[in-house]
Amino acid sequence: MKRPNILLITSDQQHWHTLGAFNSEIHTPNLDRLTFEGTTFNRAYCPNPTCTPTRASIITGMYPSQHGAWTLGTKLLEDRHTVGEDFLATGYRTALVGKAHFQPLRSTEEFPSLEAVPLLQDLDYWKQFNETFYGFDHVELARNHTNEFLVGQHYAIWMEEQGCSNWRDYFLAPTGTLDPSIKHKWPIPEKYHYNTWIAERSNKLMEEFTEKEEPFFLWASFFDPHPDYLVPEPWDTMYDPNTLTLPKVVPGEHDNNPPHFRMTQEAQPDFTAWKETGHAIHGYHSHQVYDEAEQRQNMATYYGMISKMDAYIGRILDKVDELGIAEDTLIVFTTDHGHFFGQHGLHFKGGFHYEDVIKLPFIVRYPGKVPAGRQSEAFQSLVDLAPTFLSIAGLPIARTMTGVNQSQVWFGKQHAARDHILCEFRHEPTTIHQKTYVNERYKITVYYNQTYGEIFDLKEDPQELHNRWDDPEYVHVKSDLLLKFTWAELGKEALPMPRIWHA
Repeated sequence: MKRPNILLITSDQQHWHTLGAFNSEIHTPNLDRLTFEGTTFNRAYCPNPTCTPTRASIITGMYPSQHGAWTLGTKLLEDRHTVGEDFLATGYRTALVGKAHFQPLRSTEEFPSLEAVPLLQDLDYWKQFNETFYGFDHVELARNHTNEFLVGQHYAIWMEEQGCSNWRDYFLAPTGTLDPSIKHKWPIPEKYHYNTWIAERSNKLMEEFTEKEEPFFLWASFFDPHPDYLVPEPWDTMYDPNTLTLPKVVPGEHDNNPPHFRMTQEAQPDFTAWKETGHAIHGYHSHQVYDEAEQRQNMATYYGMISKMDAYIGRILDKVDELGIAEDTLIVFTTDHGHFFGQHGLHFKGGFHYEDVIKLPFIVRYPGKVPAGRQSEAFQSLVDLAPTFLSIAGLPIARTMTGVNQSQVWFGKQHAARDHILCEFRHEPTTIHQKTYVNERYKITVYYNQTYGEIFDLKEDPQELHNRWDDPEYVHVKSDLLLKFTWAELGKEALPMPRIWHA
């Protein structure tokens, strides 16, 4: 029997409700094509609403509190077992093109980082790089979003090969030499954009693997629509900001929430009690920095970034068909976490476990095996990807993996493989530290060393406007959820060594 190819396509920080098949305000014909040809899972979640922890969970099949890369700025240690190692051991080719983000931007003697500056921008080093990287025997990497100065690695090499010797002109230098007034319209020519690079190189690798009749596990890892909000023309004017339905805070919705929720609506909140500065796009900060006109323009640009990415995902899908490997290739499209662009009065991401930031778009296509044109309410978690990929490839699942095998659910032969979701967020060792448990109806979030929390009834309150944590009518629900959360935490323990004797 021919072994299946595994093609994982991911975006970065994409809100779950940004697929044209289900949202008429956005245009995504290629992702819509996947929904028509595969199964869309409406209740898919990330294990952490930031990049490094979730991306590490994708390749390890473990939660961030287990694999150790628990927040941004941490490193996934090289001794962690990854799914790519299992594929390599059985003759698969493994490759990653695009964003990895398994290592931090700063390097120390104790924890050196290949993704840190200045090595990040040492193009001679990356031209010679041929090491296996977290189970991927071929990687082509970059580390940036839109025009951040951190561009380097293989993307910069590719731009020079395309004749773009002045590529630095399109990226913000550490000294801030690029005009900071550049917003929304990114002047980089589309032919040098990282979407073009990711699609072109992914397609080239699939050609090489197919020609050699080598089964492959390929991760095409896109950077968009992660802010900053920048996209080349004509995508920057694709959407009229005034025609979009802008999410807004509902007056009074944070009255019963933990104090930091209300503080985000202040012009200059003081988060020092949480050891937070109130700056940057992660953690806690004021969300009153944008007026309505700016919010609308941000949303329009964000949608333009998604539509542009969709076009290049289409090139990858077309290449799969052109190579004649569609019937032999499992394709999964998802993102690493969601995004706020006005929902609940919030922007960006961080320690707010609303559906907007922990729920994901999630589509699976495998012709003849995964039902086409179907929607499913079965829970999915990104920690489930690694064990499910291995199962579908007919390979044993590593004992270190605590994710759930979803293969029979994807094939439409089983209603569900899990009855809950766990999501973690931890920014500092002793401050922002929370976990969320979600079941079919309810969601509960608990905070380390805090008596406040959140309970939302997703059936009666799908917009999550009414926190029931202190509601006397929900006291029994709260007790039940706390117990189930405890059970879920106990149930995720890895047991790499089976018990083989009673003494």
